[in-house]
Amino acid sequence: MVELRYNAGNIKNPNVHKIGVIALGSHLENHGPALPIDTDAKIASYIALESSLHSGAKFLGVLYPAHEIKEINHGIHNSLKELKEEIIKTLKSAKKFLKIEKAIIVNAHGGNLPLFQCIEEIEIETKLIIIINNKIVESEGPHGGSGELSMGKILGILNENEVKNQLDLNKYGEVGLWKFSEARANDENIEKGAKEIETEGVSVDEEYGKQLFNLGINSVLLDIEKLLDF
Repeated sequence: MVELRYNAGNIKNPNVHKIGVIALGSHLENHGPALPIDTDAKIASYIALESSLHSGAKFLGVLYPAHEIKEINHGIHNSLKELKEEIIKTLKSAKKFLKIEKAIIVNAHGGNLPLFQCIEEIEIETKLIIIINNKIVESEGPHGGSGELSMGKILGILNENEVKNQLDLNKYGEVGLWKFSEARANDENIEKGAKEIETEGVSVDEEYGKQLFNLGINSVLLDIEKLLDF
């Protein structure tokens, strides 16, 4: 068997080749008229790819399914069981073919948060050490709001002509999850986001978009450092 040069290239530590980074978002949900339905998947993929480029960790691509809580219906989503099974299958494949031992899942879709309950089971099934990085969900603000609009501007996926219509909440009630009254009543964070959209509106700020991406990327890089020390 050929001897691989694990220390070749611009990498900080040869052991980084044992770490895989995979994106998780949503490909099929509405984000108002200014952003595409796969906004979350593209945001997660950008953060995952950039962190793998900066660190040398293996970029594993993007997962296809996504989950959402039952009180929110703004797209086409999958059961938690389907999502969990797809993650297990994909990470097992990465372990077999790429020899990874650890993985970071970069999540950019709030509906995937119940996945945290399944991480121990996924680790057992895959025999991998796994971290879910949820930093961008925690930091970007309301669904389809200024954070996602600003990051969309950076990615080139924003239709700036439609930003003015983003606040037509009777038509695009998924923005800020404004129309989902049951979800708002059950979750104070969802209610806070909806109120923020109502009172502060939305804006596009390239510098803010860059800051959010840097925050997300640096958080993943920190997780990679943790796994290198584990």
